[in-house]
Amino acid sequence: MSTNTINYNGATVSPQQVELVQESFIKVVPIASTAAEIFYNKLFEIDPELRALFTGDMRSQGRKLMSMIGAAVNGLNNIGTLLPIVQDLGRRHVEYGVKDEQYNTVATALLFTLETGLGADWNAELKDAWTAVYVLLSSVMIDAAHGLEN
Repeated sequence: MSTNTINYNGATVSPQQVELVQESFIKVVPIASTAAEIFYNKLFEIDPELRALFTGDMRSQGRKLMSMIGAAVNGLNNIGTLLPIVQDLGRRHVEYGVKDEQYNTVATALLFTLETGLGADWNAELKDAWTAVYVLLSSVMIDAAHGLEN
């Protein structure tokens, strides 16, 4: 577990939040394909226009999504290594046509997916932890998309 609070432009994630996110994601891994399906169904329900951004096989896209989330979650223990990867992802999302406001839609779909997938293990503390991690990482991506890397 990380022993330091992670800070980025006012977004903070405590060591306890990192631990909660990592421990909960371990429970998502066995249902990764279902979680990806829940995520994309919710994402497209919230904003049907986002469907046009995904032209490939959605099962493959779901595997990529879950792999990326897993890498990010595990990378929270080494934020110095993780940040350049997340920045690159933010720059690539511009090429895909992702707009800043769509990060909020993704957050809603992600939290819904986690709540659905984790069931009784989901609680307010876990929601706060995942929200903190998402806000931090999406802030890094958005800044990179605008050429504002720190």
